[in-house]
Amino acid sequence: MITAIVLIKTSVDRIPEIAESIAALESVSEVFSVTGTYDLIAMVRVGAHDELADVIPGRISKIPGVEGTDTHVAFRTYSQHDLEAAFSIGLES
Repeated sequence: MITAIVLIKTSVDRIPEIAESIAALESVSEVFSVTGTYDLIAMVRVGAHDELADVIPGRISKIPGVEGTDTHVAFRTYSQHDLEAAFSIGLES
């Protein structure tokens, strides 16, 4: 699974409806409204790198009100949830 973190600039007056449109896309798992330089952050999860082109410039960037994106592809995922699951394997009582 390939995870991309997509930072999104939008029309400020349309953030909620743009976020909902992005969240409705099949490969988008979460969308966060944030403070700072960007308005939204979307977590995109796909099976292959070339699918990122279908989702980000192919769908997200075409949503009315999306003004620009900055994409970061994750190399590894570090999560307390994942670590707990890994260390608990075989320790069932």
